[in-house]
Amino acid sequence: MNLTQLVLASHNAGKLKELQAMLGASVQLRSIGEFSSVEPEETGLSFVENAILKARNAARISGLPALADDSGLAVDFLGGAPGIYSARYADGQGDAANNAKLLEALKDVPQAERGAQFVCVLALVRHADDPLPILCEGLWHGRILTAASGEHGFGYDPLFWVPERNCSSAELGPEEKNQLSHRARAMAILRQRLGLKLSLIHI
Repeated sequence: MNLTQLVLASHNAGKLKELQAMLGASVQLRSIGEFSSVEPEETGLSFVENAILKARNAARISGLPALADDSGLAVDFLGGAPGIYSARYADGQGDAANNAKLLEALKDVPQAERGAQFVCVLALVRHADDPLPILCEGLWHGRILTAASGEHGFGYDPLFWVPERNCSSAELGPEEKNQLSHRARAMAILRQRLGLKLSLIHI
């Protein structure tokens, strides 16, 4: 597939920068913010459904191929919650409230049962009605700590223990996180599917 431009279905400048770095220079990533300030309602019940919904919406508005990312934290003990509701787990009160609610939900749960994974689904559509969206899933396995640790990152990073580095996700520098994260894993698969050669990220 020969793509030179993609619209990212996100108004988040940090995500645009991160994904552009992972995608490489051969494809220009543009923000949906250039075309619209309205966020679509995420009515899906899974990461896949929401990613496709956001990608189709961005392609429809921009007239360009579109890429969307839907991601979150799935905790084994909680049956996969907070899942697609990760960002608004504590009713939209922000990261600190989300983390506090998660710690409370896992109070007294032993280490062995605190397994979790960050999930990222990337959906790419060539046009709004594309019947064959490209879907790439990245999983980052770890477990939930009993207290926050680390200053980097955002969201649930301070609570997410990364076994391969023996520290929390919030204790990793941005470059190291971008090599290990769920988003990096999904993007590596996408680059492969698009035939993009880029040696920035080794997984």
